[in-house]
Amino acid sequence: MEMIECRDEEELLNLSLGIVTDSSVEKTRKRKRSKDASIPTHPFEGCDGKIFSLLQMREQMLKLDRKRQAPVEDGNGLNLIHLLLITATAVDQNKVGSALENLNELYRNVSLSDNSLQRVVTYFADGLAARLLTRKYPFYDMIMKDPTDEEKFFAFTDLYRVSPYYQFAYFTANQSIIEAFEEQEETNHRALHVIDFDVSYGFQWPSLIQSLYEKASNGNRVSLQITGFGSSLEELQETESRLVGFSKGFQNLNFEFQGLLRGSSLINIRKKKNETLAVNLFFYISTLNNYTKVSDTLKIVHSLNPSIVILVEQEGNCSPRSFLSRFIESLHYFAAMFDSLDVFLPLESSEGLGIEKYHLGKKIKSLLNYDKGDSNCLTYERMETWKATMESHRFAGIKPSSKSMIQSKLLLKIRTHYCPVQFHGESNGGFRVSEKDDGGAISLQWQDRCLLTASAWHPI
Repeated sequence: MEMIECRDEEELLNLSLGIVTDSSVEKTRKRKRSKDASIPTHPFEGCDGKIFSLLQMREQMLKLDRKRQAPVEDGNGLNLIHLLLITATAVDQNKVGSALENLNELYRNVSLSDNSLQRVVTYFADGLAARLLTRKYPFYDMIMKDPTDEEKFFAFTDLYRVSPYYQFAYFTANQSIIEAFEEQEETNHRALHVIDFDVSYGFQWPSLIQSLYEKASNGNRVSLQITGFGSSLEELQETESRLVGFSKGFQNLNFEFQGLLRGSSLINIRKKKNETLAVNLFFYISTLNNYTKVSDTLKIVHSLNPSIVILVEQEGNCSPRSFLSRFIESLHYFAAMFDSLDVFLPLESSEGLGIEKYHLGKKIKSLLNYDKGDSNCLTYERMETWKATMESHRFAGIKPSSKSMIQSKLLLKIRTHYCPVQFHGESNGGFRVSEKDDGGAISLQWQDRCLLTASAWHPI
């Protein structure tokens, strides 16, 4: 097993390793050795009753309608995490009987309407159950069922609205784009072109439109073109309608949107002479499931010779190495995300449940159910890894301006309201904004967990 950098993660890994030699496991092995015959020829042979019981317990857990409670006591929380790690170890080793029993116990002790620890453990239990059953088992699809487009949209919208998570990244990225535009105003004919490799719902761009409008006047119009890649024509049409409708409220600003399906050739992109070109890789590189695709994408970006490239990624060490290291890294990360939501939303909030079920929960289950070559396998890395990747493809970092850092802090202070906010050098709870890579990037943290990092680059 590879080493984990974080001390807490190392302790959890040691715990998971210790589980393997637990006395109860050894007793089970002895009982198995005493049974010379009747060794199952299939891992699920004789487990139909346990699987049925597991699904019954899960269904009962989902039907519970209890209001969320205050955080559990440390002892209970540690016991829950310990049981979760025991289960992950059993699933990783394909010990079906033990894994099913532990999953049943997990579902018996958690609820989606309880504190943040129980909620996050519930989704990790679901991810483990799906991994154990595999895609071939009928109940896999029930556990891994995708939310509808409407459910995805509202979950994303609610997270954007209540948490600084996406807002921080959007405003930080847009400030860097505006500064690149300003540096070239004498030669770019006041034209800015953004190529967004994953335009999603387009929520990043209204603030950029407004910032450009503030620079426009009757005799000095500003032009903004956004070329956005999306997963479906319907999504692109809705995004275009949303952005075009917003831009109509700003005079002296020419706005144009070109939507392309993800994977389309860049040959068809409409470009203006001498325009400032920005490439937006916002949570995009992590969706590419192998290094070859990452490399090919960065080579294409480099060939466009953009003025600036924005890279925003979730911080982590979740490349598909050992399953347990990926599991523990993900658990740390999403525990912080769930914990931060409790600060902004009432404990009985339907918005919070929707965010967790249709957005964060979906990510958790996908992270635990990857195969090599799987298009759903996200590859979250540390900032140091992304930096090495960018530099190896002939990109140099652009240090964020002092204005960008000040704006990030101000935005965080405004958006978090009563939630405590810390800045670089402070170590108590709440959200923090700090510099990374010797001031080469800006990161958002919840307590001591780095959630995401934004950086800017240019080709060399």
